[in-house]
Amino acid sequence: MSNVTIRQPVRAAELTELESPPEDDGLPGAEPADVFPQSVASGGPTPESVVLWTRINPERYDPSESLCLEVATDPSFEVDAKVFEFDGPGVKPPDNYTVRVDLDHDAVDADSVYYYRFVYRGVRSNTGRCRTLPAEDAEPESVRFGVLNCQDYQNGYFGAMARLAEADVDFVLHLGDYIYEHVAEGDPGGVGGPYADRRIELPDSGTRPMSLDDFRRIYETYKTDRHLQRLHERHTVIQTWDDHAIANDRYWDYDAGAPVFPDHPCGDVPEFTRYLTAVGIQAWWEFVPGRIEYDPSADHLHESFDLYRSLRFGDLVTLALTDERLFRSEPRSWPAELLDPRSEPDTSRTMLGEDQREWLRETFRESETVWTAWANAVLFKRLYFLGKGFIFWEDAWSGFESERREIVDTLTAVRERGDTSVVTLTGDMHMTLAARLRNERQGDTPVGVEFMTPSVTSVNPRERATEIGQRVGLGGEFGRFVSWLVRSVSTSRAADYLSAAGFLPEFALSDGSHWGFSVITFARDSCRWDVYWVDKTDDSATSECEPAYRVSVPVGEYAIRERREPVPSPDGDEPVTEMAVSDDDNRL
Repeated sequence: MSNVTIRQPVRAAELTELESPPEDDGLPGAEPADVFPQSVASGGPTPESVVLWTRINPERYDPSESLCLEVATDPSFEVDAKVFEFDGPGVKPPDNYTVRVDLDHDAVDADSVYYYRFVYRGVRSNTGRCRTLPAEDAEPESVRFGVLNCQDYQNGYFGAMARLAEADVDFVLHLGDYIYEHVAEGDPGGVGGPYADRRIELPDSGTRPMSLDDFRRIYETYKTDRHLQRLHERHTVIQTWDDHAIANDRYWDYDAGAPVFPDHPCGDVPEFTRYLTAVGIQAWWEFVPGRIEYDPSADHLHESFDLYRSLRFGDLVTLALTDERLFRSEPRSWPAELLDPRSEPDTSRTMLGEDQREWLRETFRESETVWTAWANAVLFKRLYFLGKGFIFWEDAWSGFESERREIVDTLTAVRERGDTSVVTLTGDMHMTLAARLRNERQGDTPVGVEFMTPSVTSVNPRERATEIGQRVGLGGEFGRFVSWLVRSVSTSRAADYLSAAGFLPEFALSDGSHWGFSVITFARDSCRWDVYWVDKTDDSATSECEPAYRVSVPVGEYAIRERREPVPSPDGDEPVTEMAVSDDDNRL
């Protein structure tokens, strides 16, 4: 498929261990950002290893200079310090000057925190902090994840990341849309809008990527954001992807054997969409430290990139991450549902592809941990109105009802077995949602819960409604009204009756007016989900972080309880405000 040559992460066990980094004054006065413009990052944790990443400034590259890595158990690099030297320069232009190191062998222990930094030409990078997983037979009392998704660089500032960077979490889980492929649009508001300083110019001068160089420019720009850098420096990030890593609303045309990009000017040209997907995957590989399989020489795109995988956190949590874009077929359209709302779902449509679907179902069935968490890019709960047959969010699982039913049946069997409790963590819609998942074909049997984290900056429903209101002369208050209406109708007492009658889906929480992140804590008796709102218009590491919601789910019960007690700040300090919910605990 490609003649691209890639290097797998270099194993630390294969590097030369030194007493100290070589003395080198080759770049006197240079700052870390001069040599390491995208700073450092870590990902792909296991109990025995973790992948470390950095990128060298091409203008500072010298093939005669060697690269070193320092690792220690304290940030001052005085305790258990190790120094590794790469063979040769350690950095190569074909890799876009990126470096990936698998910190393995005797360098790390399970469930441990390490500090690391790279050294090149006498300049040290910023210090990164990484973490390994607990051993499979460990019995952790809790595991805590920060959760993020949908960070459009051009539509706001990454203050939410700065606040999550300082949060007391074990790992960060990113659910997709780490980058947005569209540029120079300033959506909403145009290139001269409120975030004109966030504009990105592509080498090919378009508003959509047309080449590997375009994708590289986008990643390079995103990863120079200081708030994003701080997040990666502080936490090991576990990532999956969504559509914008390549093209909006992309899907696979199985007849043509190629992806389709509905919003791209060349999105219906198979030769081009295959090419752009391949280079988009390569850019992902270059900039995202993860433990994934990537083979650009494979004969078929579906064989070149295995993103889906599972991680185990002792006996407490199994985390399944799915790829919901590379294998998905064209979803059933909203007009088709309206014309024939009672028809049986199309069994040929797939979100995951057969192999991944069976892997996911087997992961649920075989899980023996207290909790099983599913990192799911798009809404799994059916989203409908005016009767359960009218599905109108076809880009989510509602557009793949046959496959969705198969997974619901598996979750039903898991519920009946009682060995694990399933929590679905979702992004994509730029909203805050909490809902129970039900098997609608078996008397609305609850089979799980779903929590949707708000976007970091991407356009939320209120923002979009405000834009529409201004265009049609209704003013900015139209967005506020629509947001209030959605929240009130979907979560009020009346919503129970509307849901029972089949008019609207049931949600415990619904908000489309804010941006931010969430933190989910899995413990042995319950899991707790905390939502924090952060104003994307404030380009500050100390942007106001408003605790918004706290809900808990008792193990084995699938009951969402809104909690009245104050929500703590994400850094673990004392509670700073009370959450905005009803006076009484609400159990659904």
